[in-house]
Amino acid sequence: MNDRASVAATLENSPFFMPFSMNRQFKKHPRLLARAEGMYYYTPEGRKILDGTAGLWCVNAGHCRKKIVDAVARGVATLDFAPPFQMGHPLAFEFAERIAPLLPKGITRMFFTNSGSESVDTALKLALAYHRVRGEGHRMRLIGREKGYHGVNFGGTAVGGIVGNRKIFGALVTGVDHIRHTHDLAKNAFSRGQPKHGAELAEDLERLCQLHDPSTIAAMIVEPVACSAGVFVPPLGYLQKLREICDRHGILLIFDEVINAWGRLGKPFAADYFGVIPDLITTAKGITNGTVPMGAVFMKEDLYQAFMTGPENSIEMPHGYTYSAHPVACAAGLGTMDVYEEEGLLTRVGELAQYWEDAAHSLRDCPNVIDIRNLGLIAAIELAPRAGAPGARGFEAHLKAFEQGAYIRTTGDILAFSPPLIIQKSEIDQLFGTAREVLKTVA
Repeated sequence: MNDRASVAATLENSPFFMPFSMNRQFKKHPRLLARAEGMYYYTPEGRKILDGTAGLWCVNAGHCRKKIVDAVARGVATLDFAPPFQMGHPLAFEFAERIAPLLPKGITRMFFTNSGSESVDTALKLALAYHRVRGEGHRMRLIGREKGYHGVNFGGTAVGGIVGNRKIFGALVTGVDHIRHTHDLAKNAFSRGQPKHGAELAEDLERLCQLHDPSTIAAMIVEPVACSAGVFVPPLGYLQKLREICDRHGILLIFDEVINAWGRLGKPFAADYFGVIPDLITTAKGITNGTVPMGAVFMKEDLYQAFMTGPENSIEMPHGYTYSAHPVACAAGLGTMDVYEEEGLLTRVGELAQYWEDAAHSLRDCPNVIDIRNLGLIAAIELAPRAGAPGARGFEAHLKAFEQGAYIRTTGDILAFSPPLIIQKSEIDQLFGTAREVLKTVA
């Protein structure tokens, strides 16, 4: 019996219910990662796996960076926990001050959470509460987008637009609607960067305004680049139109930058890259390089000040988490910011973007490839689905890539790429070279 067979036998009846996984398939054919360093994971048997997705879109500075590891070690040895309600600790304020200069113009305040899902639900609650404290409590409707992903809490799942993530859970939250997605293979297949066609799809928000009455809508949430559903890059002018419509009707615009932020597009935030400033930004993942769970919601000054009008001895926002601004997470975040600053990682993608784009689009001639999309250090290769078996071809490619030494994420029949920002050109060649070999064999 070989090692992997032994592991499979051990895992077969494991009590661990794995998230977003095919539990039975995995436990029969386990893919375990035992350690990591830089651009690579290592399996228990010592195989080297090039990380083509920055863990889960989060390890932007690469794995086990010493400065971050040391910061976490000092943090946990100094202050393991501090209550965040009516108490504080220095690192929370230090981290906030460290982040503030990086925020897009006009975004000035932040509320710490523990994940992207919590950040989204926090932003949605802030939006509803903001209108209520201003005397517009009738604004209770939330608008998402088809194919959008906003985490897995009740609010985020409700405004999300991935059918498979929603159908098993029922209605979730009332008062939610969705605008159309922007994925258009007929007009935009194999676009390099932002597609030329589709800005007019933002007008679908105007349609919902007329359907529901815009005075009932509190917020619109959108990922600037919708990554989890398959890397859907916004058409030229699309985000600008969304901003205009929201401004016209007094609707708050929320950018979900849980994936887009922290250098993924060559700027600290996608709002900077696209030149569109939302009212709130959600983030997580790269804020601590994935080392310790943490998230945040960033907001405009006027939104924050709207809550600062009651008696000083009252709680302005009855919302938060036991682990909000956790001291060890703040330590990890400060270490992460050190690495980002010292190595210029928040802007480094600008040096790699063209090479990355050319490497991704070089796979256009591979079998079954029907589209390639890219922006910054993100790319997707969409494959034609097998008749009667959607997703099977993509998952097989994912498995074969792992066997050949590369971790590539799959969403249905879409292969997604988003490596750590420290990737070198030779590793870009390796990543897409492996993908080419895999695609030759996935019939």
